[in-house]
Amino acid sequence: MTPKSDQPLPTAEQILQLLQDQEVKFLRLQFTDILGNTKNVEVPRSQFQKALNGDVTFDGSAVEGFTRVEESDMLLSPDLSTFLIYPLFSREEGERGRVARLICDVMMPGGTPFGGDPRHVLKQQIARAQELGYEMYVGVEPEFFLFERTENGRGTTTTHDKAGYFDLAPVDKGERIRREIANKLVEMGFEIEASHHEVAPGQHEIDFRYAPALETADRIATFKFVVKRVALEYGLLASFLPKPLAAVHGSGMHCHLSLFKAQKNAFDDPQGEYGLSVTAHQFIAGLLDHAEGMTAITNPLVNSYKRLVPGFEAPVNIAWSTSNRSALIRIPAKHGNSTRAEVRMPDPSCNPYLALAVMLAAGLDGITQKMEPAPAIQRNIFKMTVREKRHHRVKELPSDLSEAVKELQKDEVIAQALGEHVMDHFVEAKTAEWRAYNQTVHQWELDRYLDLI
Repeated sequence: MTPKSDQPLPTAEQILQLLQDQEVKFLRLQFTDILGNTKNVEVPRSQFQKALNGDVTFDGSAVEGFTRVEESDMLLSPDLSTFLIYPLFSREEGERGRVARLICDVMMPGGTPFGGDPRHVLKQQIARAQELGYEMYVGVEPEFFLFERTENGRGTTTTHDKAGYFDLAPVDKGERIRREIANKLVEMGFEIEASHHEVAPGQHEIDFRYAPALETADRIATFKFVVKRVALEYGLLASFLPKPLAAVHGSGMHCHLSLFKAQKNAFDDPQGEYGLSVTAHQFIAGLLDHAEGMTAITNPLVNSYKRLVPGFEAPVNIAWSTSNRSALIRIPAKHGNSTRAEVRMPDPSCNPYLALAVMLAAGLDGITQKMEPAPAIQRNIFKMTVREKRHHRVKELPSDLSEAVKELQKDEVIAQALGEHVMDHFVEAKTAEWRAYNQTVHQWELDRYLDLI
């Protein structure tokens, strides 16, 4: 992987001209709440200049985890580098007028960054890496399911096909939809590297080119919108739920991380163990050391932990390896500028800004504290005994959301990276989510116990 040269940023005047030339009628100002939900304020032509000036306000008290009612007014400051014009998803949409988009940073009325803005949280960690001379690049592998809808449009868990890993049409009925998604993404400036059917029926993966951390987080949010929008045109539901079906593989979002310094991959060292530099070993050690504290962020749903179980290739054990996929971190075989660490626990339900922020914070802590990882494990960890795991210092990830939140609260490095506002509101929301789940009587309990007890 070699970073691309920086492209000149468009000016507000250039964007205004593009909006006029392309006959764009609406401009979406997009941002993300603490839980990872994409939000937007849409303005018509008459407000384009105001939007580009960063003068559009919104009621922050109405957004999950943002502000209290008495301090609700917030500003949307557009990042001009994120400007794009959406492709037409349908003929009816074209008749209503073209739509463009800018991703925004959330600001307080006085012009200072809002501490609860996930994008700001990531930018702070990027700045910290830059102070150390590094820039993190990230490639992701987001997976999703395609499900059928009922006649009235409600989603089901009936998969669109019964195909499996790398299958072809006609067994793979998602081939045409994946191509349509890829085409739309290419129109929006994505560089698609691969797309294919995944292991489970109805499960798919589309990979796009790695990029700096902030750009990748922006693109994950855009990717999820496009996937869902194209699926809707085909009468289907696209779901990024980690484990929508029992007894099949869940959906992950493996993250390939590398640090660059002076345009060179700081992880690569042909003379180092496994071809890795001291920096890479320290970064990996930081990821492993903070894995338990990060998990609530990278795997934020009750449902996430039904994916993180043995038997379906999802990691359970906190270890690293160069040769097997049972470990939390894997080092792919390709080296040189492609040297990287693949973190396998995140799932696509996570807030991409917060997930990349905590992974970067963990890795940087490993570097600054000069941590050394435990020896890499090349065996299948799923087949190791408890004694063997203890001997190799292999711990396990949290087994449920409640345990993950408790580990998050104990991890000072991760808590500091998130900031007080995000930390407090995230813990409050996830504690309430776990409480609601525990108070619900599920069908499994009735099926198992009702007639017996």
